[in-house]
Amino acid sequence: MAFRYLFVLLIAANTAQANDIDLANAARAQIGITKLYDAKYSKLKYPNGDVSIISGVCTDVVIRALRTAHKMDLQQLVHEDMSKYFSLYPKNWGLKNTDKNIDHRRVPNLQVFFKRHWQNILISNDRANYEAGDIVTVMLPKNLPHIMLVSNIKDSTSHIPLVIHNIGNGTQEENRLFSFQITGHYRLPNNQ
Repeated sequence: MAFRYLFVLLIAANTAQANDIDLANAARAQIGITKLYDAKYSKLKYPNGDVSIISGVCTDVVIRALRTAHKMDLQQLVHEDMSKYFSLYPKNWGLKNTDKNIDHRRVPNLQVFFKRHWQNILISNDRANYEAGDIVTVMLPKNLPHIMLVSNIKDSTSHIPLVIHNIGNGTQEENRLFSFQITGHYRLPNNQ
């Protein structure tokens, strides 16, 4: 399993590039298709499980975009990493074991996974530090974690990169990069 995991990361690293437009386009392709926000627990097939494409949460935008653009299955990657290093992952939900149906759909778990396996980019308010395909985590009001994918399109006035996310009304592309407290900034390995 470790060999397969490393192989998948190497493939992703070799296909990723600065300004990962493929990843941004894969996220953008969900706009108008994923129209709902639905956080209910669902039993998923494994690997490559997904909820209905018409709904999902913020993490589903990232999960689907990585599957489409880089053939990366975060469900399997997170599950395998959590199975081996469970103590490194948050216990916010009272878990005593992994749950391949939901673990990859939780922002704090993805933050741990990205910190361990992706490039960690310094958090800043400089728009130039954010490239297309970057993953950004933020904290919404009421301490709700959220995840967004940086677009290759910038706001015409501020030149701030737009983000693609599902914050409650389906997948959207908006100028919200600096709307909330940024808690993490990640980039695929070797994506410089």
